[in-house]
Amino acid sequence: MDKVLSFKQGRVPLLISMPHAGTRLTPAVAAGLVPQAQSLPDTDWHIPRLYQFAEELGASTLAAEYSRFVIDLNRPSDDKPLYVGATTGLYPATLFDGEPLFVEGLAPSAQERQQYLEQVWGPYHRTLQEELARLKAEFGYALLFDAHSIRSLIPHLFEGKLPDFNLGTFNGASCDPQLAGRLESICAAHADYTHVLNGRFKGGHITRHYGNPAEHIHAVQLELAQSAYMEEVEPFRYREDLAAPTQEVLKALLQGLLAWGQERYR
Repeated sequence: MDKVLSFKQGRVPLLISMPHAGTRLTPAVAAGLVPQAQSLPDTDWHIPRLYQFAEELGASTLAAEYSRFVIDLNRPSDDKPLYVGATTGLYPATLFDGEPLFVEGLAPSAQERQQYLEQVWGPYHRTLQEELARLKAEFGYALLFDAHSIRSLIPHLFEGKLPDFNLGTFNGASCDPQLAGRLESICAAHADYTHVLNGRFKGGHITRHYGNPAEHIHAVQLELAQSAYMEEVEPFRYREDLAAPTQEVLKALLQGLLAWGQERYR
């Protein structure tokens, strides 16, 4: 398969992971999608652009090139469910609204999906693991920020309107509680936005699997409501007027992560 990820190595102990930013499709997936899925509505749209300031901070970045409709990089390879209730799996079969993703009989074969696991999922997770190991070896600790976004209204997945900033630490298991508190305080200081810690989104496989405070690897997921930076309907246009102030909060969160690490491990 062609290029499956984009990775840039930074100079500080922070890795930003963007597993759902990809829009590429394999021929089998493209041929099988139902019409309403062909615009890739469940993509974490524009996340690399939203976090383009990360290079200035010195953070490493890792972004998927292939769509989550091919394989979901934030699910375990054994496809065990992460959430109680409605969710999507390693090989999504439905859209976020619960409708079928593929025309009946046109989903990729088991052989094709095994290829996606080996050639898309595998390289992403190897890169993630290797970079966290490098950061820990160099700095003595590593910080992982798993960056996501989602439509603010999806009745099939959650009730009502989603808060703007949804922080997840797997109920405190993936990072030091003081770090989670620091990030909550930063969100609270930006009163124009709503936030929650470990609400509907507590962190997916990446946060849960790689976050290990006892080994000095601290992982946090952010599920950002797309209404905070873009139009949530086709053609899913990036809104600079919305994105610019949201980026200031994101910068503050990442700077807060780095500052906490320096204080904790100095």
